[in-house]
Parts: sequence; C-alpha cells; structure tokens
Amino acid sequence: MIHSLHMVWNPSEGLDLGFIKLRYYSLMFVIAFGLGWYLMKKIYDREGESVEKLDKLFIYTVLATLVGARLGHVFFYDWAYYKDHIFEIISPVRFTPKFEIVGFSGLASHGAAIAIIATMYFYSKKIIQKPILWILDRIAIPVAIGGMFVRLGNFFNSEIIGHETASALGIRFLRDKFTPREAMQITGLNDYNQAYDAIQSNPQFTEALNLVVAKHPTQLYEAFGYLLVFFVVYYMYWKTDARNKLGYIFGVFLVLLWVVRFVVEYMKESQGGFEDQLGDILSTGQWLSIPFILVGIYLWVTAKNRKYE
Repeated sequence: MIHSLHMVWNPSEGLDLGFIKLRYYSLMFVIAFGLGWYLMKKIYDREGESVEKLDKLFIYTVLATLVGARLGHVFFYDWAYYKDHIFEIISPVRFTPKFEIVGFSGLASHGAAIAIIATMYFYSKKIIQKPILWILDRIAIPVAIGGMFVRLGNFFNSEIIGHETASALGIRFLRDKFTPREAMQITGLNDYNQAYDAIQSNPQFTEALNLVVAKHPTQLYEAFGYLLVFFVVYYMYWKTDARNKLGYIFGVFLVLLWVVRFVVEYMKESQGGFEDQLGDILSTGQWLSIPFILVGIYLWVTAKNRKYE
C-alpha cells in the first residue's frame, strides 16, 4: 500500500558546523534554557531581584531538569533494565555485551518536574528567600515554553511516536520504522544517514518505503498544547493580578500542562513503565500525570486565600 498522502519524515540529525555537528535535540534544549533565562530576566527586573539570583536559578534549574529527567526515566519507565545495570544510569557508555557509546537516551518529563519542584524549595529558602509558590508561579512560564522545544527535539529525533493513523495529520517516521543497522542492511550502504536517504528517494527501495506507515506526530500535538499553556500563564502574570496570589499561576500551569499530556497519551505508543501491572487501563505517563493535576486543582482553587504582597 502506498501512503502518498502522508509526509515522510527523515530529517538530518543536526546542523553540520564543520568541526562539530550540533544535533537538533541538543539545540532545542539550548533554545529552551536560553529563552527561559530571558523570560525570567524580564520577570526578575519587574520584581526588583538581582541577576546574581537569576544566574543561580538558571544553574539549579538546568541541573534539576537533566538529573530529574534522567532518574525519572530510570525509575518510572525502565527500572527492570537499570536495576541490573546501575552503572549505566550515570554512564554514557555500555561495556556489555560489548563496549559502545550509548549516551543518555532516556529522559522523562515527570522526573524533571519533581526535581525542579524539589530544587525550587531549596532555592526559595536559601537564595530568593520568598515562599516556594512565589518562584513556582514564575518559573512555570519558561518551563511551559521549554516543554514545547523539548517536544520539538523529540520530533527531530523521531521518538515518542503515536499510534498508526489514517488521519491527514499522520506522518511517516522513517527513522522510527528502521533502525540504523536495518537501514544499512536494506540498502547495502555503510553510512546509515545515506541509507535512510536512499530508502526515501531511491525507487529501488520503494518496497521498504511502503512499509513505513503514518503515525500520529504526538510530539507536535504536545508541543502545540504546551505553547497554549505558555500563552495562558504568560498572560496571567503580565496582564492580571494573578502573580499576587500564591500558587494561582502554578496551579493553572499544572492542570493545563498535565491535562495536555494526559490527553495526548491516548494517541502515543507505549513508552513502557508500570502500566502492565495496573491493568493497562492508563499509560504510565497518564498515571504519573494524575497527581500533578490534582495538586494543580488544589492550588488553583485555594489561591485566593494565599495573597502575597
């Protein structure tokens, strides 16, 4: 069957700068953190807080995001593997069954969220010396837009794919269908990027290309949802008095962001985790989203009783 109506997604891995290749996934993280610093600089200027405190916030947030996301993947989604390979949690290399550089492929947003909240407690007490909800109300703004860029990075990586679909929104993810080794075996080429390009464009490999079915681009669905969340919390902070009600912006942020995640999960392929043990009613991502939504509702509803002057 020829899926001529759906786009074949086979992007390059990044920008070749000659001396280094800047991967799009890494670039999206750089943009997310850079834009986050810029947004928080505007907020700190408005609040009369120093750049020194902002720089510390930036460092803490970067570390919390990366460490929390990594540990979140390990414990929430792939503990069955890592409990027998503890060293690989912190190592970018694998020694068995053979030595290979594997990097850190697993990152989970739920883990990043928990780590950021925990780190903000320390930051609020030791650095900014304000209630934790004060900083959480404000950091929700860059986190929302940052989440959008991370999902765009997932899109470039052809990961976190949705179920098969006949919808016009479907995309044929070539690099999701075939591993680099499989692509090289199909084409006989020794460079996997050239192999992917050959499958896409060389009529000789049409049969292989036809095996690539359209799937929901769930990364883009989430990215668009997070963009809307960003607009909401940005407007609340800059155009209303919501910033004076502790937990109001953060509560709205938690509800909207994790509802987006909960809904999109229905279209995603399983990412693993503990969903099988709970009857496969909801995905692991959905189970983990529920506590954040409930906490968000509580903060949202009770914010009127926590005014900050």
